[in-house]
Amino acid sequence: MAELRTTKKDADFDAAWRAHRPYLVNLAFGMVRDIGAAEDAVQEAFARFADADRSAIQDQRAWLIVVTSRICLDQINSARNRRERAVDSETIEFAGEPATSMDPADRVTLDDEVRGAMLIVLDRLTPAERVVFVLHDIFRTPFDEIAQTIGRPVATTRQLARRARLKIEARESDVVAPAGVRQQRVIDRFIEATTSGDVKALAAVLDENVWGSVDLGPFDRRTGTTNRGQRKVSRNLMRWFGKTRTMVVDPASDACEILAYLDRKLYAVIQLDIADDAVRSLHVIADQAQLAARQ
Repeated sequence: MAELRTTKKDADFDAAWRAHRPYLVNLAFGMVRDIGAAEDAVQEAFARFADADRSAIQDQRAWLIVVTSRICLDQINSARNRRERAVDSETIEFAGEPATSMDPADRVTLDDEVRGAMLIVLDRLTPAERVVFVLHDIFRTPFDEIAQTIGRPVATTRQLARRARLKIEARESDVVAPAGVRQQRVIDRFIEATTSGDVKALAAVLDENVWGSVDLGPFDRRTGTTNRGQRKVSRNLMRWFGKTRTMVVDPASDACEILAYLDRKLYAVIQLDIADDAVRSLHVIADQAQLAARQ
């Protein structure tokens, strides 16, 4: 789907699109596990944002997170309901009111406590923790359904929710961010810089002695090629990924892996090694055989 454009020049909208879209697509992908559906959900959220009274929105990023999350939840519920009807349309039992009966924008009137928690989610939680927190603590989705959504056991999903709550509850007492939080910030900055084409910002995320390698398959002579140094690695990344508008972290993976998509097709996997708040090394997998196995 093409990028959303307003009918008139809207600097505020354009700034919000550039600043928040990468994060929102990452969040949406963690919920729906489909890049096309994730991009569509974010597109719809921005369409609502374009029509909203923005003077009444205290925090645009938090507002967009809530709307995007609700749209994703509606997609999940709709898909589940379709599967249930396909199995036995006469035995479906709905627990309470279906999520599709409520407009996502109607759930944006959050109290201060929840809105504050959403802001903490931006900086402190891992992708998996973000998804579980939004689905369970904001939208009250059962853990067994969340586990199916993110592809992890129910016990692990509960643990993710517990860790997310502990991080949120400790927000006032923590002076130094834990290592996992700092690592996630590096990942977010890497994705934002790369998808926006900001080579200077990307270089700033890389260690001075960073090195990168590539795997293009056993029959490509470039496989194993290594580049070293901020300038060379950052420019090479832009050469490879300057046209990829979408990068996400797979919440089902415990490794630091970024999935890069081009026209909604998996284009490459970027494995990052992060230390001391910078990317120390990276490995790009662009072998089509390996990528096909991940689809």
